[in-house]
Amino acid sequence: MRRLTGIATHRFREKASVFLTELHPAGDAEARTAVLAALRKRDFDATHHCSAWREGAPVVSFGADDDGEPSGTAGRPMLAVLEGAGATDLIAVCIRWYGGTKLGTGGLVRAYTQGVQGALAEAGALGLWEEVRIVRTGAIRVDLARAHLPFALLGGVPGVRILEQRYEGPAAVVRFECPPEASEALETAWRERSRGGSIDWT
Repeated sequence: MRRLTGIATHRFREKASVFLTELHPAGDAEARTAVLAALRKRDFDATHHCSAWREGAPVVSFGADDDGEPSGTAGRPMLAVLEGAGATDLIAVCIRWYGGTKLGTGGLVRAYTQGVQGALAEAGALGLWEEVRIVRTGAIRVDLARAHLPFALLGGVPGVRILEQRYEGPAAVVRFECPPEASEALETAWRERSRGGSIDWT
């Protein structure tokens, strides 16, 4: 998964209509609203301001808006391109100035898809991507006599990183992070090794 660090644009013409796609970093609803409002104000003479966005790592929310284009011909194809690129915490806005020639549903899907693909490519050319490492954080609590057990378990799992060990009265607490796909196996292994213990996931 990757996150955008700057603004990337792509402009092209299709049968007299002009399409301008912009990608903006936007990590929450407030940022997305601000981007859309600024673009609508700047390009007030445009026919449509279609958009798609994704938020979170892992992705916790996403959305798309056709802004007056036939349902499913703009926002959804744009979102599909963002998903395929593994992009998050951004909004894609495709601004269209209608040129008088209808593109049809297939033509619209292709145009909005092309717009986002072009902006993604431009972001790559400008070096505007940063990789996002997705991890899950957990904590294991044991009595002091068994404080070595979490380290014995976690040390054998690829991708696990110990964050801290602290003592809370008669217990030792080990916090760690791991790839999300390893969490279920870790939970099972710890339950067996500790004879019924559990991992506190956050």
